[in-house]
Parts: sequence; C-alpha cells; structure tokens
Amino acid sequence: MKKLKKTVAEMVAEARSRIEEIDTEALLLMYGDPEVVVVDIRDIRERQQSGWIPGSFHAPRGMVEFWVDPGSPYFKPIFGEDRKFILHCASGWRSSLTVAALQDMGFEAAHLTDGYSDWVRKDGPVERIEDRGHDKGAESRTAR
Repeated sequence: MKKLKKTVAEMVAEARSRIEEIDTEALLLMYGDPEVVVVDIRDIRERQQSGWIPGSFHAPRGMVEFWVDPGSPYFKPIFGEDRKFILHCASGWRSSLTVAALQDMGFEAAHLTDGYSDWVRKDGPVERIEDRGHDKGAESRTAR
C-alpha cells in the first residue's frame, strides 16, 4: 500500500489545534442549559447499543455539513438557532474532524474532547432504548 500523505491521527491533531474542545466535567456543568445543544454524530447503531446523552440532537456524521448549511436542501432549522453547539462521537476523533469542517464553513461549534465514552465513565446521564419502553425512538431529538 502506498504511504498516505497524512494519517487520521495527524488530521485529528491538526483539527484539535484549531477548534474549541470541552472536557466532560465542563459539559456536565453545562448539561441542561437551554442555550447549549449537544449534538451526537455517532451512527444510529452506536446510539442503540450504548445509549445517548438525554436531550441530545442526533445528526449522523455523514449529514452534519448538509444539515448546518442554510443553502442545502437538507438544512435543519435547529442549526440556525443562536445557541452553543457541542458535538460528540464515541472518543472525540470524528467530532474533532467534524467541528474543524464546520469551522471552515463558518459555523461555530465545539466538541467533547474525549467523547461519549468519557461521559459514561464520568457518570453523565445516559438514556437507552429500554428506558423508553419500545424498540423505536433511539433518536432523543431527531432531525426535524
């Protein structure tokens, strides 16, 4: 295999050097603030298997840039609100790359440094499918 020009670890390090990172302790203090939107960019299967932060908005990684852009036919109005957006994935790698891309677009957002796994480790609130009493609705606040 031909050597890559840049590894994913290098891309993540570059992204992290220029974006706002929020650690789990800080997000726990912000949790429940109506001016803060926690955006979960993990795959739906990850959410179904390990749960999600209650009240979080699910925006799959592959759609975030489209949902944020008001000129896109996929734009989601929540991203037009004047609130603080904090994105997360499982460990902080995908969310750092996503926030860097959004910043390049002119959209301000931050990311949860160590991701959902650290949120769970630090006893942050978690909602699961079984908490809802049915198999559907893994989207806490799904795309509107």
